[in-house]
Amino acid sequence: MARATPAATVAERVREHLRAERADPARDPELAAKVVRAEVRRHNDFALARGLEPVDDEAACVREVLATVAGFGPLQPYFDDPTVEELWINAPDRIFIARGGVPERTPLALTDAAVRDLVERMLHSTGRRVDLSQPFVDASLPDGSRLHVVIPDITRRHWAVNVRKFLPHYRDLDGLVAARSLTDDAAVLLRRAMANGASVLVSGPTHAGKTTLLGALIAACPPAHRIVTVEETFELAVAAPDLVALQGRQPSLEGTGEVSLRRLVKEALRMRPDRLVIGEVRDAEALDLVLALNTGVPGAGTIHANSAREALAKLAALPLLAGRNIDAAFVLPAVAASVDLVVHCERDSSGRRRVAEIVEPTGVEAGVITARTLYGRAP
Repeated sequence: MARATPAATVAERVREHLRAERADPARDPELAAKVVRAEVRRHNDFALARGLEPVDDEAACVREVLATVAGFGPLQPYFDDPTVEELWINAPDRIFIARGGVPERTPLALTDAAVRDLVERMLHSTGRRVDLSQPFVDASLPDGSRLHVVIPDITRRHWAVNVRKFLPHYRDLDGLVAARSLTDDAAVLLRRAMANGASVLVSGPTHAGKTTLLGALIAACPPAHRIVTVEETFELAVAAPDLVALQGRQPSLEGTGEVSLRRLVKEALRMRPDRLVIGEVRDAEALDLVLALNTGVPGAGTIHANSAREALAKLAALPLLAGRNIDAAFVLPAVAASVDLVVHCERDSSGRRRVAEIVEPTGVEAGVITARTLYGRAP
């Protein structure tokens, strides 16, 4: 049987120490770091006398043990790397990351048990679960990253794990301009719109940077504005002076306790928002958003679409899912009147994300919402 590495030996002693003190390394990282440093020094003090392998690089060992005890083990370096924007696991030996929108395979090879252990560690502080009765889970990690997990038998054999990070240097419009995702002229237009209380819809395909842009738009709101955000899972990492973030809730094992986006939108309107934000509009909550916008509450949100004009058509169609008594003759003019701008994002073949167009709805003609282009490509 192989001898345990110095890092593994130290990690086990650190766990024992933290258990004895009933300390949670995720909640008290400073204590965890202090204990790890002490145990590494202690290991080296007694290593030779006890016939143990000494630690040559104490700083590296401290980082490794901290990642094992308080972080996410072999994945932790990718969480710490500011250039990594996404990480996903297709199988224990097929682990990928994305930098600048470009995927690359990592050299990591784990086991199924190690992947399950990492997921359980990620979910520990979220209050969410994944099991046979609930084979999907969306959760927000402590650093603001979004975790999505699917398990067998929904997947063929292995757990499928996806972690999307939200990098701090893209959390305002200036950061997006610096990254060439946005031009100066477009940033000025959007900054003015948010300051004036315009309702803005951010559209685009998957991985086009919609949530990142939405967060930057919220950051451009006047400091005096009270903002209420509504999301299925916390993703919007926004630091605003007056902000309340609401998150939906999955049903319990008994099928009770679910909190839907529609319920959250209605509750948010009772909290006197100066701006209502829906992380992603994808279902019948679109009706509640349109009704809110038509009562004078400025809004913002994202929606999946292939163009800005398609996004307007989709926002007009989604409220029809709320019930048979919803009439398209009401929804179309309501959307045209309440949405001030649609900002469409796209990702090019090199992986770069950018704002492709900004349009302004102008009315309804022949059952279609018309719009004029303020920035980007012509229709």
